Amino acid sequence: MRNELFTRAKKAVELANSSSGNQPELIAKARNELSSAFANSTIAEQAQLHQMQDLLDSLENSIQ
Repeated sequence: MRNELFTRAKKAVELANSSSGNQPELIAKARNELSSAFANSTIAEQAQLHQMQDLLDSLENSIQ
């Protein structure tokens, strides 16, 4: 079975990473998607979600 919340989180992070405009809002939305996905994810998916969180942290630090 496919984890739709995980898929949504991954897409949100990809959008935040590839966008040059309104990045703070996209990062905030991606963080919300990650939070929603985490509780319903497998251990392997959780590891990937942690990597996505690290990417968002890097993005956020680069725009400050």
